[in-house]
Amino acid sequence: MEFGLLIIFWYGVLHAFGPDHLTAIADFSIGRQRRKVMMVTLGFAVGHGVSLYLFALLLSSMDIPEGWLAYGDVVAASVIILMGLYLLYLVFSDRIHVSKHEHNGREHIHVWFGKEHHHRRPFFGWLSTSAMLGILMGMGGARGMLVSLSAISGQDVSGWMVLSFTSGVALVFMVFGVLLAVLNTRLLSSKKWLNGSFTLAGVVSCLVGVQAFL
Repeated sequence: MEFGLLIIFWYGVLHAFGPDHLTAIADFSIGRQRRKVMMVTLGFAVGHGVSLYLFALLLSSMDIPEGWLAYGDVVAASVIILMGLYLLYLVFSDRIHVSKHEHNGREHIHVWFGKEHHHRRPFFGWLSTSAMLGILMGMGGARGMLVSLSAISGQDVSGWMVLSFTSGVALVFMVFGVLLAVLNTRLLSSKKWLNGSFTLAGVVSCLVGVQAFL
């Protein structure tokens, strides 16, 4: 069983490299402070694992038609496309701003969106939002993942299997988050860099989402 969990962990690592996953994380992480980036990546990984476990329970207790399950892919692809369109909207409506100010005597560079600068979103709100994103993205291809996990272990999907899979996913997402956080230190210094990065991320997100429909 331990060897099977190790294989499932590695499967989670490979699964995390999917372009839709990395695109979604990048969309949410561009221009964010390091702590927020790490909360986004962690929340996305946890949400992905939770969705897998919920689908395992659902599919084991109900006979769901294959046609219904295909809608999960539609939801996941639609989320990616809408995120891309939103990023492009922020760029072309000039709603991305960079400002320098002080917090407790320390200079702070902050990226904000819209017409007002505020800090209304609670810190753990980033965790819950990204976890919900992970759940929505997990709807796409969930049945395929469950079939793969069952084939690897030769038994029904268990909580330990989901935990191993989620740990593998989280490892890749956290490393990717660190790279994005390092990149953001450059992006935070220039509105021009930010606009270019948001435009690129928006276009890539739309292309990845459309590709998922094909």
